[in-house]
Amino acid sequence: MLENITGKMADLSDFHEYFIDSIQRSIIYSDIIRKRGNIYLEHLEKGQPPVLVFDYEMVVDGRTLEKPVNYCLVRITDRRKKNENKGNVKRVEKNKDRFPKRPIIIIDPRAGHGPGIGGSKEDSEIGLALDYGHPVYFIMFFTKPVPGQTIADVQKAEIVFVEKVTELHSDADKPAIIGNCQAGWAAALVAADKPEICGPLVLNGSPLSYWGGVEGSNPMRYKGGLLGGVWLNSFLSDLGNGLFDGANLVMNMENLNPANTFWTKYYHVYENVDTEEERFLEFERWWGGFFMMTKDEIHFIVDSLFVGNRLERGKLRLDDEKNEVDIKNITDPIIVFASGGDNITPPQQALNWIVKVYKTTEEIKKNNQVIIYLVHEDIGHLGIFVSTKVANKEHKEILGTVDMISYLAPGLYEMVIEENDQTSENWEDHFKVGFRTREISDILKLDDGFEDEANFLPVSTVSSSLDKFYNAYLSPYVSMFSNEFTAEILKQTHPLRTQRYLFSDLNPFIIPVKTISKYVKKHRRQASKDNFYRKMEKSISDAIIHSLDLYRDARDLTDEIFFKNMYGNPMIQFFYRDYFEENIWKDAQDIIEKGPDEVDARLRAKMDKGGFAEGVIRIMIAIASADEIIDKSEFITVQSIVRNHPKLSRLKPVQLRQIAIEQSRLLHLDRDKALKTLPKLIHYKNDRRDALEIAEKIALSDSVLDEKEEKIIKRIESIMKI
Repeated sequence: MLENITGKMADLSDFHEYFIDSIQRSIIYSDIIRKRGNIYLEHLEKGQPPVLVFDYEMVVDGRTLEKPVNYCLVRITDRRKKNENKGNVKRVEKNKDRFPKRPIIIIDPRAGHGPGIGGSKEDSEIGLALDYGHPVYFIMFFTKPVPGQTIADVQKAEIVFVEKVTELHSDADKPAIIGNCQAGWAAALVAADKPEICGPLVLNGSPLSYWGGVEGSNPMRYKGGLLGGVWLNSFLSDLGNGLFDGANLVMNMENLNPANTFWTKYYHVYENVDTEEERFLEFERWWGGFFMMTKDEIHFIVDSLFVGNRLERGKLRLDDEKNEVDIKNITDPIIVFASGGDNITPPQQALNWIVKVYKTTEEIKKNNQVIIYLVHEDIGHLGIFVSTKVANKEHKEILGTVDMISYLAPGLYEMVIEENDQTSENWEDHFKVGFRTREISDILKLDDGFEDEANFLPVSTVSSSLDKFYNAYLSPYVSMFSNEFTAEILKQTHPLRTQRYLFSDLNPFIIPVKTISKYVKKHRRQASKDNFYRKMEKSISDAIIHSLDLYRDARDLTDEIFFKNMYGNPMIQFFYRDYFEENIWKDAQDIIEKGPDEVDARLRAKMDKGGFAEGVIRIMIAIASADEIIDKSEFITVQSIVRNHPKLSRLKPVQLRQIAIEQSRLLHLDRDKALKTLPKLIHYKNDRRDALEIAEKIALSDSVLDEKEEKIIKRIESIMKI
């Protein structure tokens, strides 16, 4: 009896503890939401500046160009004082180099939100680029577009920005360009149009293959067809008096995962009110900054990219003055970073363009192109840009090897990042990085075939027809009744805005929460993690999340079935049969690896042409690629040798890269002959001994002499008769 009574008393104690804790959390949570509303209003009042934690200075203001746009180029000057720490200062000093570092240009997406997410934390793309000693530039944009600006105007402005950076750093290699999400295709447009001014291209979570995806998932690709295509964006732009509200794009993203939007992100703050306030408010500052586009801009993006998918098909035309954009024009290496957990830009949308544009690995090599891909296992879309863990691993190693990849042999690679077994105080050596050679078939394994993409072809035509009908018969009437006043009313009554300013100090009923919250924080009493009612609360939360996920899955499945029945029915297939055969593969298996069609005779003729530099670089590449994976440690060793060698140090970076590409291509064409002709390149015994010592240094760069590397060294020694 006493045990039962004691048990009841314990339950009452748990309930009392939980009751106080939950009331206090509710008050503090309400105050956090109030602060979010105030931050939204403050951000608006300041003109919604980028959410960077770095100081910057204006370099080129796009509003002053011949065709003005609301973009500008700024240079990151330093970390803000509140974010400085000794560790970072040491890291920058440690990476100072007598050779000028190539500049890094970072472009953030203009997909409803404002700029700055790529540098919203100390450990971010911008922060890490500074740590490596690179000059860092950032392309940002303002809230409202210049009236009449188009995507073509924006692309021309970005070309001006890149040319300016190249001019400012004429003694360094061409700038590397990092495009996050939607900025990825924008960066690709610049690099394809002006490859001579662009260095390596990094595409983070960037969609270039808009129809790609796996059946039963990736529901966002069906939205355009279900809504009838681009006409709806034209309608919303007319209602906005010629401006498209970016809040509509943000709402689309929020609706993608209702469990996170309506429950998880808020419950996480409620559950951890004592620790989550700063992180939540910093993120919401960016997430709640809604930017505008012109009608022409959103029309081009939806019609040409998302619905028309013209970029990977080679049918994208920016304006009447330019030819169709060809991604094959990009000459410098491309790094694609995708994630299996990304439901906005799944790996298929980030990678399938490689298959569609080049078709075979041999075609990539013939085009002298280097393409590297990296697929994270489960990080979400935003995590690609904002996660500290991702920044300190994937982005750190991408930036750490951005100079290395220019010397890789043409081909397709997967970037492999592993924990370093050997402990090191050097922050650069926490991971081992290598580039494994891959084939087109490795990318195809990530997809379930291209058959389902046939359903997307008629969407483009239906979209165009509906849009023409709307613009001809309805748009004039909608525009007639729209003006700045009506557009502002629609803008301010958008649900994503009302939820912010209704829970701010503009609402007199919520102001007392501020005072009460201060008192509660002083007398905070947290319930223990083992509290029965706290556990029950967590279980109820899990049940709510599960229910919302079930709703999402049912909704997405319904959308997919409806889409297939609408655009995949036999009648549509019959009328668009020729169109299918011209534009798409029925099955991914139709694309298979092919051997070289014709060996480039001119290149083969160079087997025995050259001197010491060509011979040594050929040896370096042969050793580095012996195990079909080129390690970062090998590149660092090569770099050190080149910079300190009396003969090799005379080579300019451009010359060095050209020789490296040519020699790697020769090794690919005929490895046996490329090694046998080494004596014709390196004539003197002293030079041959020197070359052999260099080979041994590269082989031992990771402190392990691999069996394949040892075999090649012995063969080189035998061939050169040392």
